[in-house]
Amino acid sequence: MATRDWLYLGALVLTLAVSIPFVGGYLARVLGGTSRRGDVVFAPLERLCYRALGVDPRAEQRWTTYATSVLAFSAVSVITLYLLQRLQGVLPLNPAHVGAPSPSLSWNTAVSFVTNTNWQNYSGETAMSYFTQMAGFITQNFVSAAAGIAVAVALIRGLVRSRSTTLGNFWVDLTRLVVRVLLPLSILATLVLTASGVIDTLTGPHLLHTVTGATQTLPGGAISPQEAIKELGTNGGGPYNANSAHPFENPNGFTNFFENYLLLLLPFSLPWTFGVMAGRRRQGASVLAAMAVLWFSLSLGAMYAESAGSHLPVAGVTQHSSATVIGGNLTGKEVRFGAAQSALFNSSATATSTGSVDSMGDSYTALGGGVLLTNMMFGEVSPGGVGSGLYGMLVLALVSVFIAGLMVGRTPEYLGKKIQAAEMKLVAIYILIVPFAALSFAAFALIWPSARESLLNHGAHGLTEMVYAFVSTSNNNGSAFAGLNGNTGFFNVALGLAMLIGRFATIVPLLALAGSLGAKPRVPESAGTLPTGTPLFAILLTGVTVIIVGLTYFPVLALGPLLEHFIFHV
Repeated sequence: MATRDWLYLGALVLTLAVSIPFVGGYLARVLGGTSRRGDVVFAPLERLCYRALGVDPRAEQRWTTYATSVLAFSAVSVITLYLLQRLQGVLPLNPAHVGAPSPSLSWNTAVSFVTNTNWQNYSGETAMSYFTQMAGFITQNFVSAAAGIAVAVALIRGLVRSRSTTLGNFWVDLTRLVVRVLLPLSILATLVLTASGVIDTLTGPHLLHTVTGATQTLPGGAISPQEAIKELGTNGGGPYNANSAHPFENPNGFTNFFENYLLLLLPFSLPWTFGVMAGRRRQGASVLAAMAVLWFSLSLGAMYAESAGSHLPVAGVTQHSSATVIGGNLTGKEVRFGAAQSALFNSSATATSTGSVDSMGDSYTALGGGVLLTNMMFGEVSPGGVGSGLYGMLVLALVSVFIAGLMVGRTPEYLGKKIQAAEMKLVAIYILIVPFAALSFAAFALIWPSARESLLNHGAHGLTEMVYAFVSTSNNNGSAFAGLNGNTGFFNVALGLAMLIGRFATIVPLLALAGSLGAKPRVPESAGTLPTGTPLFAILLTGVTVIIVGLTYFPVLALGPLLEHFIFHV
């Protein structure tokens, strides 16, 4: 890695470290209902939303009602976004006269954006109109991110409250997050991106003639607003096929740094929010430290692998990198930024449920691609998507204290709540449902003849392409390993189902867990209580995360060569 790559990484870490207390503290005030700054602007918008929804902002919901609200809102969103795509040919703001996507692609895309996955089986500049992008996709970028944070906050309330039957109000949480957090931050980010060269126009594509006599089409679009909330809400789903590798989305070194910063800002700020809302900042610091260790170590691995490149003496190929030469594995990378910085961007994206925001997949080294796959196998907790990263890590914290409690022969406690059999059953469901869905769908696709025909590569690499696709969608990431033609009837339906399971089959038991914890009385700490606001607990939490990922995914990875031989050669 070159000196400039180390400086880039150091500046990113420093900028995040300065921002996290401010953003995390503000989120805690908003979600705790104590924020009054900006009431002149925000309060009227909130009241308008409450009236439109028919919601009493003072009423709270039981966990069952909270979960029903999440599911109902998401179901209506899927239907609305599906219809929007199917009718885009007759709707306004369609200067390129783009027709309707196929029913299966419309279904896949609608589910993708509503679940905060943003998997793309289409090329944005040629398949979707400006109206669909703005009224459909940008809207879902806001509300799907807000829904994820709302669920995380419901779990925090369950941990913090005592003998409570309610977890807050989903509609109030959703409204406050959009109006007071995501919207103002996105407006600021949009202004920065637009001033830095990201385009924002409603004109149609421009047909240009090159100096060689050929023609080239330059797409337009309201790019900077979508880019801002895409990164801030860890959404992915760029308006162009190349995503943030496209110079209209990411024109220079500053925008590359700023967009990487936006990717990580909210996921790393939410543990701080947890500490403030729980009244125990050290608890939040422990969770934040575990997330940071996972992200930093895996990002370094990806940067090193891609900057070192591949060495194939038999083929006479050697990729190299030095402080004076932008080298390494530049295949599929942005030469403007170099292999290491492109790898860091993609490592951050796969670690934050954002999907691939650069060209990737077949172009990555084996180790670099393995890091991206590992990021997603961690269940999006390194640092994870907005909301999903925090609640995933809190579930792993419950596992950690449960294991520690069993080792010393006492009932485990976390934040004064006893963790008993009912809670651990829900935790087990949460942990196992995504690996089960991902590996089951991948196994079925590998034995389905038409699905195997969609693979560009066979053998071990083809096996990775298939597993990667379903690990990505089940974890609501949306990253693609290239080489897989996902725009088929089979994959549009199967990947859409994987996204739904990964999102909602985890949210329901999670809210049930929050309800169970909230109803429990608080017990005083004793000499046998595991101290969870210490560096030692952060190390334990990191270790438990690695072990659980190993236990859920390693058997399949270990049997990979045998599976590859059976599937592709027998």
